[in-house]
Amino acid sequence: ILGTTEEVWTEVFAERNATYEPPAMVLFTDIVRSGCGTASSQTGPFYCPLDRKVYLDLGFFHELARMGGAGDFAAAYVIGHEVGHHVQNLAGTADDVRRRQQQAGGEEANSLSVRLELQADCYAGMWANRAHQRGTFLEPGDVEEGLAAAAAIGDDRLQRNAGRAVQPESFTHGTSAQRQEWLRRGLESG
Repeated sequence: ILGTTEEVWTEVFAERNATYEPPAMVLFTDIVRSGCGTASSQTGPFYCPLDRKVYLDLGFFHELARMGGAGDFAAAYVIGHEVGHHVQNLAGTADDVRRRQQQAGGEEANSLSVRLELQADCYAGMWANRAHQRGTFLEPGDVEEGLAAAAAIGDDRLQRNAGRAVQPESFTHGTSAQRQEWLRRGLESG
């Protein structure tokens, strides 16, 4: 999966007369040290812009399947999403959003975080679309697996599943419906 992201994003960056520098990937369970500090498996998959690495907690994929996001493309979507954060980092989008968050604070900072996450979802869909155009990448049922995974990790569903009231002002990744919508947009538009 990481190899296909490298192929697609190299092509996309070249179309814009830029050079894509692929991230490294670190697989972990329990705890990992990154350029962004130490993270436990409770953090789940993440991207660290300081060392330009995607960190994948292998236990997260079992939890995702338990929450309704099972399948090979569900896992691929998560990888594509984290690589999407790397693309944001290379493009300067992540730095721009961080600056705006520091100026805004509070609910607006969370809103900016949600938009950044939804763009990473769109980039995951864009990658899958373009990888499919390069060859037979998507199989029957893959899109549904990805959309189910996106729904499973929406802030609203995660808060409900934790027995908490849904608090939109605390969202950092977007609702299940938003995550599905932006993944679908990338899948459809490429």
